[in-house]
Amino acid sequence: MNTAKSILVVITALAMGASLAGCTLGGAAAGGVIGHEATGGSTAGTIGGAVVGGVIGHELGK
Repeated sequence: MNTAKSILVVITALAMGASLAGCTLGGAAAGGVIGHEATGGSTAGTIGGAVVGGVIGHELGK
């Protein structure tokens, strides 16, 4: 994936996460995208990012 597309995906994920703040599903989706991009497409990075994003979304929703 080229750099411009990676930046666009991360910005989109951050915007989606901000608009869905407090939502477990939104946090998991944003975290998964960010984890995927940050680790160069690693499956473990994607899953780890989704888990962390889901936990953060759940905690913010309380």
